Amino acid sequence: MKKSTLALAVAVAAIAQQAHSAGFIEDSKATLGLRNFYINTDNRDGAPTASSRSKNAEWGQGFDLRFISGFTQGTVQFGVDAIGLYGMRLDSSRDNHGNYSGTASGGTVFPSDGNKAVSDFASLGVTGKVKISQTVAKIGTLQPNNPVIKTNDGRLLPQTFQGGEIVSNEIKDLTLTAGQIESAKGRNSSNNENLSIAGANKSSNYDTGKFSNKFYYAGADYKITKDLTASYYFGELKDFYSQNFLGLVHNWAIGPGVLKSDLRYYRSRDNGANGNNTAYYTSGYYNDGAKPTTLGKVDNDLYSYLALYSVNGHTFGGGYQYTKGDSDFPWLNQGDGSSNSTTTDMQIQKFARAGERTWQARYAYDFAKVGVPGLTAGVVYLKGTNIQTTAGDKSEWERDITLAYVVPEGPLKNLGVAWKNAMWRTDVATRDQDENRLIVSYSIPLL
Repeated sequence: MKKSTLALAVAVAAIAQQAHSAGFIEDSKATLGLRNFYINTDNRDGAPTASSRSKNAEWGQGFDLRFISGFTQGTVQFGVDAIGLYGMRLDSSRDNHGNYSGTASGGTVFPSDGNKAVSDFASLGVTGKVKISQTVAKIGTLQPNNPVIKTNDGRLLPQTFQGGEIVSNEIKDLTLTAGQIESAKGRNSSNNENLSIAGANKSSNYDTGKFSNKFYYAGADYKITKDLTASYYFGELKDFYSQNFLGLVHNWAIGPGVLKSDLRYYRSRDNGANGNNTAYYTSGYYNDGAKPTTLGKVDNDLYSYLALYSVNGHTFGGGYQYTKGDSDFPWLNQGDGSSNSTTTDMQIQKFARAGERTWQARYAYDFAKVGVPGLTAGVVYLKGTNIQTTAGDKSEWERDITLAYVVPEGPLKNLGVAWKNAMWRTDVATRDQDENRLIVSYSIPLL
């Protein structure tokens, strides 16, 4: 039995003995989230292949049931959380599933049964938690979101991780976080899998990939003033890479609006087998002497700055990111859909390739300022250049549009409708894409 499973069993047993305590039930919450999700990806250029059809399109209904308990009484307090996920296929064909060859980890939205989508899929996660003073320890199913590990929620159901985490707020204005992750369950999967990075995960044939069952992370967020927060985080995927992060976020009142400045720096280097075993190499264009290749050990420094000025419902933004080094920027990526915490993680692309220099511009508007609360719209444009490849420097650009409405009150309160459109063009040796997502969501409080 894994240590995490044993610890979770002990925690749940302790909770069962004290479940009648005031606070455990009184402070508990339960919600049912409904998400109707349609995605259509048009791969425009080049001839279709087994791994890249001209069109991928899937439609499904997702159910996300969550229970978050309060804590029992006493110096050492116990609680338990649970998450139940169920996805049902409404439409998907063999040609449009996104896994035509049947060798990848899954399709666009659903897990694969051979080369076709399954009719439904489900999973259940339980998290035991212990609280002492202002420190909370959790073990079991987690959804961390910090600069070195981020849960992906870009499809029908969210990604989850298995492991343990401690968050402490004992010191005023200082939050300390530490954790260890053992496995991940993809957004289109019901199985927990070990951890990897792009290039080594072999998403086209999972069995040949290289993986790890240990990702460690720790960090601190310190609120220097009410308007300035500094952060430091460290992450390490055993046998793949170690990563240091420094960040500053500042809010500055200028005239009638507020300027938010977000400054980030990542230093990523090889760890263990990644430094000398080609099977563990990551994507990018690492140069072994004078010979260019497409894979190599992790070697990347990422610098970014994003400024957002908000005034009277308008938000204007601009930013710049530079990835310096011989490899792409690394993050946890099992090959079944993933997110990172860079400011360039967009609907289609990440803009974090070796050598890439990316400018971005943003605009968003909240229509509450003109009497339509709940209606928002936004557009983002990014242009990346100097991408290192074996055929010289390349470039790419992406334009994302989002239009969303959430009913603010009345019997349909919390009902949301969103349309997301993205266009990606590139001269890297891949196909251009257009993508549309239509999402209808609704949250029902149960407790």
